[in-house]
Amino acid sequence: MSDQHIDPAGNTQAFRAFAHAREQEAAAKPKKSPLLPIIAIVAAIVVIGVAAFLFLR
Repeated sequence: MSDQHIDPAGNTQAFRAFAHAREQEAAAKPKKSPLLPIIAIVAAIVVIGVAAFLFLR
């Protein structure tokens, strides 16, 4: 059977540790740039356009 007494200080400390760890993890990750997918889409459109031009010529 579980203990009926819940220590609110323990829960708060655990939450603070969790939140602090998440902040450090978020700060360590570099921001992703949308530049690479945009370049890939533009390149695909150009390749398809050139292929269509050569095929229909």
